[in-house]
Amino acid sequence: MNGGDRDRERWLALYVLCAGVLMIVLDGTIVNVALPTIQRELSFSQSTLAWVINAYLIAFGGLLLLAGRLGDLTSRRGVFVGGLAVFTAASLACGLAQDQTMLVAARFVQGAGGAATSAVGLGMIVTMFPKPHEQAKAIGVYAFVASAGGSIGLLAGGVITQALDWHWIFFVNVPIGIATALLARRLIAPDKGIGFRQGADIPGAVLITGALMLSVYTIVKPAAEDGWGAAKTLELGVASLVLLVAFVVREATARTPLIPLRIFRSRNVSGANLIQALTVAGMFSVFFLGALYMQKVLHYDALQIGLAFLPTTLVMGTMSLKLSEPLIMRFGARRTLIPGLVAIAVGLALFTRAPVHGSYVSDILPTMILMGAGIGSAFPALMKLAMSGATQSDAGLASGLVNTTVQVGGALGLAVVATLAATRTSHLLAGGHAEAAALTGGYQLAFMVGAGLIVAALAVALTVLVPEPASAAHAHEEATIEHDRAEREPAWSEMS
Repeated sequence: MNGGDRDRERWLALYVLCAGVLMIVLDGTIVNVALPTIQRELSFSQSTLAWVINAYLIAFGGLLLLAGRLGDLTSRRGVFVGGLAVFTAASLACGLAQDQTMLVAARFVQGAGGAATSAVGLGMIVTMFPKPHEQAKAIGVYAFVASAGGSIGLLAGGVITQALDWHWIFFVNVPIGIATALLARRLIAPDKGIGFRQGADIPGAVLITGALMLSVYTIVKPAAEDGWGAAKTLELGVASLVLLVAFVVREATARTPLIPLRIFRSRNVSGANLIQALTVAGMFSVFFLGALYMQKVLHYDALQIGLAFLPTTLVMGTMSLKLSEPLIMRFGARRTLIPGLVAIAVGLALFTRAPVHGSYVSDILPTMILMGAGIGSAFPALMKLAMSGATQSDAGLASGLVNTTVQVGGALGLAVVATLAATRTSHLLAGGHAEAAALTGGYQLAFMVGAGLIVAALAVALTVLVPEPASAAHAHEEATIEHDRAEREPAWSEMS
């Protein structure tokens, strides 16, 4: 196989990876649109309906770090394909579910498969594309899929639910999952992990999985339902922190740790993950409560809500796929990240002015465009920074960490802003405000808090991340080009 064929197969392998990740990301929001129909047909109560989402989130968020590290130790391709198989089989079970128990159990298994598929994606990309300009471009494609999938899911969920029925939001995963797994085995080169050497760190695996699952459960269940000051919330929160501390102690003293703590020594890696958690937490106020504002205040249907988010997806795609790579190569990831965060913060600040009788063009569209531009430039830069300290032996771990901060940050952010919005709405209703005005007041507060979280992320970016020389990327790229040219010269001389 010549160089051109190998290069083409690498990019085809990237698209296969992204197809798998897109299927997982889509599932995170496509189900939300169908929840009212699922509740009616399977007789869920309002409280039990939440488990259609929570079961998935607990498994997904709890297993990401473990799945990423297992990819490093065994085979990233193996974990990716295995995750696809589990996710696809669980999707079929979800679609066939005729009662609450079967659907919730299948959603938990689906979350486990989704964690395995998502956890190793970035790690495979940084090893497949070691050259800076190729890596920046590949990460831009991945970032677009990972961030735009949510808004695409809203649109797809509306179309499928209205045209067919809720079962098909799961059935569509089956042919896509099978095709993606087959293509992955064909196009992604087999890899062998570093092995377990002196044994598997089973205590570490149990501690980190337990800590993450318990923390996600605490956020999505007692915190969301009983409040952050409730006794059960505090007890479970303390228990998850104790498990996390025990895990850190275990990893610091274990001879063969599951997750080497050296990965956190890099300011850019630790800072990028913290920024990502804060950014996703802030963004969720738009993607979830913004959708509720359109539904409950402006009376949009599911399809209209999906179309309302379409400009975000289009602008995001332009930034991620076309502009992020040259921007990162020219200015560096940190300098590309900061304007992106500013755009997101401004978009959220504008949304705090959304009125009861809002107009899409004047009150929603500017936020959608700014969010798309900000996310499209910030997220590829964040992923580049978060993977900057990854070696060949821990790329899967770094990738799993990126996905974990997204999930935990999103769950925590949504729980916080939703609670604040609901409390504000209740106070306004008690004060005699109309329902639409009270709801709008709650959503406005949520958008304001979201903007504050983005400002906090911006502060971390300015103070924690290590500045990059503006010419560093260019110099590295020129050296790579010169090296490639030198490798080709003997072949040309022989031909002459």
